[in-house]
Amino acid sequence: MSAALPSKRLLLSLTGLVYVLVEAGLIVFERPGYGIGHFFYIGIALAALALGPIWGGLAGVAATGLFSLSVILNHSVPTRDVFTIATPIRLVTFVSMGLMLGWFAANYRRALEELRILAERDSVTDLPNTRSFEQAVDRRLAAGAPFALLLGDVDDFRLTLELGSTAADDALRRIGAELLRVVGAGDEVARVGEHEFAILSSCQTLEEAGRLAARLERLLAEASARMTFGWSASPQEGANALSLYRAADERLYARRLLRDPRPRDLHAVRI
Repeated sequence: MSAALPSKRLLLSLTGLVYVLVEAGLIVFERPGYGIGHFFYIGIALAALALGPIWGGLAGVAATGLFSLSVILNHSVPTRDVFTIATPIRLVTFVSMGLMLGWFAANYRRALEELRILAERDSVTDLPNTRSFEQAVDRRLAAGAPFALLLGDVDDFRLTLELGSTAADDALRRIGAELLRVVGAGDEVARVGEHEFAILSSCQTLEEAGRLAARLERLLAEASARMTFGWSASPQEGANALSLYRAADERLYARRLLRDPRPRDLHAVRI
């Protein structure tokens, strides 16, 4: 996501650079009242953003130790300053800064991850949504290996809708779960429309994809869920997602026209 924090490697590199520069400044340039050590807060913040609260707190401890060492090495600063109440106060403030900022950074990352999952998941079935599925198609196309795309449409879904939105959602969830159960290992299932599902399969030819579609229709029918599938195969029917979607959708529509749908019971979609 564009709002994500910078990479940990970059943050840690900047942390090391800040610590080195601040320590060098303390040893060479620090004089009573300058307060160069306050720049350690930048390094502590960077470490906390990169690694979280525990490491942020440890960065505060390290900063306190480095500050004390610089006082000993810098003859312009009285060494007795190390043994005053200022040192434990500095330790508490440095560590508190690291802990708090690290905690906020960890929660921010967790929230971003939850938002990413929500953006890529269908809210009803918890399957990947259209956006996520299109990305999966692009990954398979980039890999260059043959694969098949299947589009499935629930038969007579309008009858289930008459039972209410809750019943319709339950039906969709059950169909999604059934598809996940019957597809092969490595196949990907997504919900790509109101009552449409899509599958990416490792089938390498149109014939294999057709056999898979027939098998899925049969297994779903046995579970009281009637669906019609269309399919396409890459690279035979296109080298991009649009071509594959179009071929599968046209095959789905043609198969629907060839069938003579019989009246369905209101409970037609019932797994």
